[in-house]
Amino acid sequence: MNALSTRALIEQARSREAALTQVSALMAQARGTAHAPDGTVEVTVDALGSLHRLWLAPSVINADPSRLSALIIDVTSAAMTEAAQDSYNKVALLLGAEMTELVEQLSGVPAPARAEDDDPGMTVEEFQRQRAERLGERTVAASSATPVADVSADDDWTTFDPASLRSDR
Repeated sequence: MNALSTRALIEQARSREAALTQVSALMAQARGTAHAPDGTVEVTVDALGSLHRLWLAPSVINADPSRLSALIIDVTSAAMTEAAQDSYNKVALLLGAEMTELVEQLSGVPAPARAEDDDPGMTVEEFQRQRAERLGERTVAASSATPVADVSADDDWTTFDPASLRSDR
């Protein structure tokens, strides 16, 4: 078993303490921006809850005030979710994934990308089908598609599409 010396443990604790003091600054740097589907409201916040930008389209002057206020709250909530994920991403770069998960557990607030109700996104197959449609390629029926195991090692890198990866996981 590879036991750490007392000095190594103390140094590790000091480096983690120094990193944790930077978490608040990272959260203040983290930003989230969201906009209403109709384009009338856009909000930018940081992960500490500070409002950095609120943009309202000129057309909102005629909007029902209760509807507009509800819309602003909904858009702000979406922006806060984005800011929270951005802060967890920044913290993970500083502290590592294990410490970031510990921060999540201690706070009781999971990273939005780990939330139970998070949309897992589309499958690789669906992405490839939509991509083929956009590019005007003929789609191949799933039953006649070549299984991944049959693709030669030389061709594998040329057919890989990095856009199929989720960046928030």
